[in-house]
Amino acid sequence: MTPVELSRTVLGAVRRAVDDGVLDVAVPERVKVTAPGPGGCGDYATNIALQLARPAGQPPLHVAEILRTRLAASDGVRDVVVTGPGFLNITLGGAAGVDLVAEILRRGPRYGFVDEARGEVVHLRAPCEVRAVVVMDVVGRLLRSQGVGVRTSCEGGVLEGEWITVLGVPGCGDEGVPGPAASSACHVIQPVPAPASPLHLGRDAGRWALLHPAGHDRPRISDEHLVQREGNPLFRVRYAHARIWALSRNAADLGFRAEPGPIEPDGDPAHPAGAPAHPTGAPTPSNPQAATPHPLLHFLADHPRLLAQAAAHRAPDRLARHLVSVADAVLPLLPAVLPRGAEKPSATHRARLALAEAAGAVLAGGLSLLGIDAPEHL
Repeated sequence: MTPVELSRTVLGAVRRAVDDGVLDVAVPERVKVTAPGPGGCGDYATNIALQLARPAGQPPLHVAEILRTRLAASDGVRDVVVTGPGFLNITLGGAAGVDLVAEILRRGPRYGFVDEARGEVVHLRAPCEVRAVVVMDVVGRLLRSQGVGVRTSCEGGVLEGEWITVLGVPGCGDEGVPGPAASSACHVIQPVPAPASPLHLGRDAGRWALLHPAGHDRPRISDEHLVQREGNPLFRVRYAHARIWALSRNAADLGFRAEPGPIEPDGDPAHPAGAPAHPTGAPTPSNPQAATPHPLLHFLADHPRLLAQAAAHRAPDRLARHLVSVADAVLPLLPAVLPRGAEKPSATHRARLALAEAAGAVLAGGLSLLGIDAPEHL
């Protein structure tokens, strides 16, 4: 279950409570679910009970309990715990992580994309300045990934030839537009201009330098984006993708391939060796420190929501930072993917490889939307 699906599940619980006459509120359009905060537990948390308490004229804890019972009966939800003033902490079913990885592997780099056109057209306009044009290109890619048709136009000049040949900026025009009569909303793309030309950085580093900072921040056009060191976020993202491809090749040489399944904590660098192995899930009464889902799963599950937000807010920097988070979460897993020494490939190795390849698919899809190469070798 993805955060978007869980949000709908929470909305369903609110709707049932309203239909049952125990809550007298207007059902909100959407519910935000996030990782649990301090003192929380489980996979996700939401403050919907706190939001509804005042309009319902009831204490937050009472609203939380009303929603807890209905949420706990929902498919795919293992447990719901109320903490603090009324936060709902939700633990998904044990197979949720396995199903998520399987879905990502099935969809590949298009995971998070909307397949059906929404019949909406957006006209993007940008001044003829290198950063604005690159950002407009990526915003157009993001919108198309969400089923939106896009028209683009540059104003006040002509695209420089090297912007096209070096940075891969396409010409302006229509793409994914249903027809000439389609109405379109207009949006101006005008980030803080680049202080210098990024052409000497090449396509990948040049685009990253322009896209990684938020639109209101001044980009740094320097050779730091070319350095192959841990301190370079672009290097970490591309290195993680290349490492995952290398592991897939090595696994094939050893005679096994990815197969989604539970990730046992033993041997996983994200968990101490020798820690008690429990299925992915929330703490149990007998062992309050039972293993929680691998932290990478949260970023993978959040990918569709983040793509939709990056498109809606015309903010490719959100996607760039998300890819850094995915890379930083998957890199500690990679040393434990292949068997060591005399070990034989096991279900755990296949599950770790599947989780890593799911992260690789998200990295590949995200880099493609940014117009940056996802290398198989680095």
